[in-house]
Amino acid sequence: MRVLSLSFVIVVLDQWFKLLILQRFSLGESWPVITGYFNLTYLRNTGAVWGILQHQNEWLVLLSFVVLILMAVFYRWLVDDRRVHRLAIGCMIGGIVGNLIDRIKLGWVTDFLDFHWAANHWPCFNLADAAICVGVGIYAVSTLWMSTVRLPKREPVAEPRGREAHAGTISNV
Repeated sequence: MRVLSLSFVIVVLDQWFKLLILQRFSLGESWPVITGYFNLTYLRNTGAVWGILQHQNEWLVLLSFVVLILMAVFYRWLVDDRRVHRLAIGCMIGGIVGNLIDRIKLGWVTDFLDFHWAANHWPCFNLADAAICVGVGIYAVSTLWMSTVRLPKREPVAEPRGREAHAGTISNV
């Protein structure tokens, strides 16, 4: 349930920010937030994250549905009873659904987070892209860490029986 709650929050925030950008910006318009480092810039992306696979919207819609179905089918195996994996899956689902809504509704994804330094520019992205990347990163790092670090198993503590169960208590003194 927490996975879906996290996913829902990501989708709502992603769609809310995209709506604000669509309402207040013209295509290509940019507002500096931190001069020289970060702008809000309205761009349309018909490809995947950071502009790869341009003009492949239909394939990306299909891929999004396939990934969501596979995540649902293999959920128990993917999370492996680890909270960190549930966090990662929640981020990924929220990001995929956030961008999927744009792809189906608009035919493109609205990007607006524009980071740069001097002449170096990171491709524009959105909250859904960030959630997917953070989710994949958390999942990959935690899986690698858990596969290399073997924590000792805790042995269950045996409960004492009979007279020794009450030895040393005030009632026996």
